Amino acid sequence: MATSNITIPTRTASGPEGKHAPARMKFYVDVRRCIECGGCEIACKNENDVPPGIARIRVVTVNEGQQGETNVAVPCMHCSNAPCVSVCPVDALFNRADGIVHVNKETCIGCGYCLYACPFGAPQFPKGSPFGKRGVMDKCTYCAGGPEEPFSDREQEMYGSNRIAEGKLPICASVCSTKALVAGDAEEVANVVRARAAARGSTSGAWGWSRAYNN
Repeated sequence: MATSNITIPTRTASGPEGKHAPARMKFYVDVRRCIECGGCEIACKNENDVPPGIARIRVVTVNEGQQGETNVAVPCMHCSNAPCVSVCPVDALFNRADGIVHVNKETCIGCGYCLYACPFGAPQFPKGSPFGKRGVMDKCTYCAGGPEEPFSDREQEMYGSNRIAEGKLPICASVCSTKALVAGDAEEVANVVRARAAARGSTSGAWGWSRAYNN
């Protein structure tokens, strides 16, 4: 595995001397805005040369044909305490300093533990075979390449585009026409969530309000 210095986005942190803290990159999926156009899925495949049968992001319809039908774009959510990282027996999965969860494909043994642990179904395998014969796991990289030399042919071939190192957002969020998929530093994403929740209000049917507050 190649080693290199990858530039991690930073944000100004409160405290003395104006210190900077590493950004924590996150996704937010606004189910009130998703129109199931599939643009994120197509853009991801084209940008990252995703192999056939693998979906690094997919749009799922909940309660299809019923009242309350909802579309949800589901990428890897790059959890802070990622269960996939915890269960991997060979430490092929790891969190970068900016929170992005990467997989080292040269270390992965295809056991599938990560697939069972992930609540979002993000880990993908080229084969549906039993233990050890699934092939190497593939997943959403947040368009941050992989643990190879940035912008190298090997990184592109194994992991896809490295838009984060270019100072860009993941392609799925960039092409989302309704901004249902928001990506970036966790603090900035949280500000978007707060602004949208405030605009919708408690009586506007904001998603999750009734369940959270039982009204």
